[in-house]
Amino acid sequence: MPWLIGLAVLAVPIVEIYVIIQVGQAIGGWPTVGLLILESFLGAWLVKREGRRAWNALQTSLQSGKLPGRELTDSALILIGGTLLLVPGFITDLFGVFFILPFTRPLARRGLTRFVNRRVTNLTPAAGFGPFVPRTDEPRPRQGDVIQGEVIQGEVVDPEKK
Repeated sequence: MPWLIGLAVLAVPIVEIYVIIQVGQAIGGWPTVGLLILESFLGAWLVKREGRRAWNALQTSLQSGKLPGRELTDSALILIGGTLLLVPGFITDLFGVFFILPFTRPLARRGLTRFVNRRVTNLTPAAGFGPFVPRTDEPRPRQGDVIQGEVIQGEVVDPEKK
């Protein structure tokens, strides 16, 4: 996973520059800059509007006493989408708008939920390594001492004391 993030950090700017150059060659330099500025303003307005809706839904959920799972996921998606809209470029703006729009957000929410569930089910508690470490197929070592013995009428008999 860390190598994938590193690859994205390197590849996304290169792809964005390539797309901006291609759009600039198709419609001209100033119209491309104007389109990028227009996308930024539209994205800021959209983040403000959907962020306010998500905040109100979260407050309503908390006041009614129910767990705000969907509301928190929507808030996270709006935060991610807003961050993507801050990055200049057409591809990141496309993904940002996908995460923010109310009619495409359920698709992104399902994908995010699947991703998180897959990551959580692949984790298991282990002492000494923080709360979770990746699950392995190796058997877990037993904790404590193992005492050999027999049970007779509810009592444990130590075979060494016979």
